[in-house]
Amino acid sequence: MEKKKLDRLSELTAISRKRELTQDEKSERECLRNEYRQGVLANLTAQLDNTVIVRPDGSKVQVKNMKRSGEES
Repeated sequence: MEKKKLDRLSELTAISRKRELTQDEKSERECLRNEYRQGVLANLTAQLDNTVIVRPDGSKVQVKNMKRSGEES
């Protein structure tokens, strides 16, 4: 997320602590929040895709290749 947008999100949050946001400001803040969340999720996914777990027996497993809890084989 661009610094300009992140600054605007912070500004809207600060304003909301002082007064009620207008409907336009609320929708702008929600859009900026969603964009921020998507960026964080993409960042985390990229990190996990490049993470390798080394087991005690020396074998290596990439996190992206691991089964999720509850998944069928």
